[in-house]
Amino acid sequence: MTSHTSGTPLRVGLVGFGLAGSVFHAPLITATEGLALDTVVTRDEQRRAEALAAYPGVRFADSPDELWQRADELDLIVIASPNRTHVPLARAALEAGLPVVVDKPVAGTAAEARELAALAEERGLLLSVFQNRRWDNDFLTLRALLADGALGEVQRFESRYERWRPQLKGGWRESGDPQEIGGLLYDLGSHVVDQALTLFGPAAQVYAESDLRRPGAAADDDTFVAITHTSGVRSHLYVSATTAQLGPRFRVLGSSAGFVKYGLDPQEAALREGARPAPGEPWGEEGEELWGRLGAGESPLTGGGTPVRTLPGDYPAYYAAVNDALRGTGDNPVTALQAAEALDVLEAARRSAREGVTVTLGPLGASTHATEEQSV
Repeated sequence: MTSHTSGTPLRVGLVGFGLAGSVFHAPLITATEGLALDTVVTRDEQRRAEALAAYPGVRFADSPDELWQRADELDLIVIASPNRTHVPLARAALEAGLPVVVDKPVAGTAAEARELAALAEERGLLLSVFQNRRWDNDFLTLRALLADGALGEVQRFESRYERWRPQLKGGWRESGDPQEIGGLLYDLGSHVVDQALTLFGPAAQVYAESDLRRPGAAADDDTFVAITHTSGVRSHLYVSATTAQLGPRFRVLGSSAGFVKYGLDPQEAALREGARPAPGEPWGEEGEELWGRLGAGESPLTGGGTPVRTLPGDYPAYYAAVNDALRGTGDNPVTALQAAEALDVLEAARRSAREGVTVTLGPLGASTHATEEQSV
C-alpha cells in the first residue's frame, strides 16, 4: 500500500455534500490532524455556499471526473454520494491511483465489495468503509464491558436503531428502485449488523422480517434481523422508522449479568447542530441520566443494577486511523472485506424476509441452503 510519511497534510477530495458529506465527513476530515479538505464535488450552488462558509479556501468540482484528471494533486478520495454511485466511483478512484473512503454501504452486494477490495489490493491502495458507529459511545462502553468479562458468556445481544417518523421524507433513501439501494435494512441495518459482527464474530444463520408500514412507502421502514453467530451468540437487531415507543439501544444478556442502555450516541446530533470536535475539548459525552445499567435479576427501569459510566463517543478516531494507515503507521480501521461480511448478512436478510426462510451462510457468506423456520 502506498504510504505518506511526511508531515505535509494529505489533500482530500470529497464527493458529495449532502447529509453524509456535510454533517459527517467534512467536519471530521477537517478536525483530523494531518488531513486537509481540498475539493468538494457538488454542482449545487447552495451547498457550495455552505461549504465555502464553513471551510474557507475549499475548491469545487462539478463532477468526480475532474478529480481523476488531477489525481496527482490529491491523496485521498471520500465518497459520500448516493448509494447507487458508491461502486462505480470507488472503482474509478482506485483506477486513477487514489486511496478511497466510501460511506456505508460500500456496495449493494458482497460480491461487488469483494471486487473493490481485490482492485484496491492489486493497486496497493487503501479502501476503507465509513462505519462510524463502531465509535458510538454505547458501543465503546459495551466493548469495554465485554473485554472485562463483566457479563460472563454472552448469550443474546439485542440492538435497536429506532425512530418515530410516521411521515415519509422522500428522496432516494426511501425509493423502491433496487438500483438506489434504499430502505432501512441497508441504511441503519448496515450499522447494527456491522456492530454485531464486530462484537460476536461471523454469522452462521440469518432470519429476517421486513415490512413497509407507512402509507406510500416503497422501501422497508420496519425490519428485524436475527443472527446466529458461529460463536453461539444470538443477535436480535431492530431498525425502524415507525416505532412509537423506543426500546433500549442495547440489551445484552450474559451468563452472569446483563447490560441495558437507552438513548442514542450524541455525536450525530452535535454535528448536525454545528458543533465540531477539537483537541482537548469534551466530545461525545452524555449525562449520567443516560448511563446504562449492569446487573442480574433486576429491572433497570426501577433502578436495578449498577450504573455504568458511558465512555465518550469518538467519531474522530476513524479519520485519525485513516490518516495513520495512509502514512504507514497504522491499519485500515474498516476494510472492504469486513464490509462484505456485513453485506452477506444483509443479502441473506433480504432473501429471508422475501421467502420466509432461515438462510444458512457458507464460505464467503454464500447461502448454502434455506429452511422453513417457524420460530427464532
